[in-house]
Amino acid sequence: MRQATPLLERPRDRVDSSPSRRLLAVWGPIIILGIVATAVSAITAWMGWHRTEMLIAAAGIASAMLALTTLLFYRQDAQQRIARRALHEVEARVGDILNSAMDAVITVDQQQRVVLFNDAAEHVFHWPRTAVLGQTLDRLLPTRFHEIHRQHVQQFGQTGVTSRRMGAKTVLTGLRAGGEEFPVEASISQFGEGADKLYTVILRDITERVRAEGSLARSEARLRGILDSAMDAIVTVDQRQHIVLFNAAAEAVFGCPREEAIGAPLSWFIPERFRAEHAGHIRRFGETNTNSRRMAAQRIVTGLRRSGEEFPIDASISQITEDGQKFYTVILRDVTLRVKADDALRRSKEELFEFATAANQLREQEKRRIARELHDELAQALAGLKMDISWIKGKFQAPPAITEKLNAMETLLDTTVAATRRISSDLRPMMLDDLGLVPATEWLTQNFTERTGIHCKLAIADPDIELQDPHATTIYRVLQESLTNVAKHARASSVEVRLERADGEIVLIARDDGAGFSLESSRKPNSYGLIGIRERVYLLGGKVRIDSAPGDGTRIEVRLPLPESAQ
Repeated sequence: MRQATPLLERPRDRVDSSPSRRLLAVWGPIIILGIVATAVSAITAWMGWHRTEMLIAAAGIASAMLALTTLLFYRQDAQQRIARRALHEVEARVGDILNSAMDAVITVDQQQRVVLFNDAAEHVFHWPRTAVLGQTLDRLLPTRFHEIHRQHVQQFGQTGVTSRRMGAKTVLTGLRAGGEEFPVEASISQFGEGADKLYTVILRDITERVRAEGSLARSEARLRGILDSAMDAIVTVDQRQHIVLFNAAAEAVFGCPREEAIGAPLSWFIPERFRAEHAGHIRRFGETNTNSRRMAAQRIVTGLRRSGEEFPIDASISQITEDGQKFYTVILRDVTLRVKADDALRRSKEELFEFATAANQLREQEKRRIARELHDELAQALAGLKMDISWIKGKFQAPPAITEKLNAMETLLDTTVAATRRISSDLRPMMLDDLGLVPATEWLTQNFTERTGIHCKLAIADPDIELQDPHATTIYRVLQESLTNVAKHARASSVEVRLERADGEIVLIARDDGAGFSLESSRKPNSYGLIGIRERVYLLGGKVRIDSAPGDGTRIEVRLPLPESAQ
């Protein structure tokens, strides 16, 4: 092991090396011999011994006393050497302990001269021990703090306090050898050695901690700025559901200043009828492993302003655990305007739905009226004209040119009558009103095959299906529009149509083997066939499913809830 530089500069063996101690060690045995010789002379005179006997006795006694004195002297010297060795060992152990300490340890005397300076102090202040021992403590302090620190130590020495922390309210400042100032945290203690006092300071360089605290403070300031600039209200509560964070948006939303809200129970901002339910919701959420989720996803949550006004909010909740304690953060938004807009939109949709239903019914009624007029008025008039032409041909023997003209007129009338009947059927088939849905459907598919040459297979699971308007008209029109689309766009060779009743619904399925199309592709301009199908079905609360892919044909499935009479 290397021999460490002494931590504490003090006189060594102060008692053992004193002049009085050395004088006593040399003259002690001689003084003792003189005393012994005098005593022997006195005894000899009293007992009447001769001179020779007296000298022999004195010499023997003196020799014994000298040997005893020498033994005692060497024994005492050995004990002192053992004591000095033990003292050196204790000092070495204490020095090792101080040098292994992570904190700087500095001891000064009453004149504030450094008498102890450990390895950690060398590392902190960048001064070697030899350059500091015997110097005043001012070397380790910025100039502006010299007088303040000196007074502080003097005042501490006058108290009866053994130790205390220095700078409890502020961070102290140290000075390195290169002139760099740095923050320290320190404690001071005092003890007496004779008439002198020694002061020991244990200090720690907290530069990194101060830097981290500054960084944390700046991060908190940035976070506070972000929270206060957020447009949504942010509220954090502890496990007792007392508020620990309340941003500026929350102040505006709830009409409560942050100073009043911090520490207040969250129940301040919840209507009384919802408080128990909300507390249970938070408790159940805390028992899960979910970090965050939306609150009351199926409905709007209700908040309470400090004025007593209730208002709708949309909120999400998250939880974190810090030091064994859970904190819950709620991010919420006042959705009063959105709820009002949703209500207005819902009312508008209801009105549009009623209007569309009424318009559809009026349209069907108008088609029915026009079809009746075409069938009853125009068709009958055309039939009358045809009968008149036949009467003229039978009454008069007309020239060939006139006969040929009459024949042409008769052919044109036949074509017009057929067109009138077709138009009338397209507008409103009389069969749907007179015979019902099933016969009308059969006629529609048969007529489709006759006109287009595309084979159409109709399967009716229940021939006794009877529907009244508007359900019967909707099913007929959907099938009519589906077959029209097949004729115009599908390039199909066959169509399968199925009509059935299932689970309280009337189900119509039309599938072709045509070209199909991509459902993701944009709608063609002025193409309203599928839109018309959806609108008709939605007006009666039904559902439409369209499946198609290029080269795989198209399948249209319509489900309409049956009215109670049909069920």
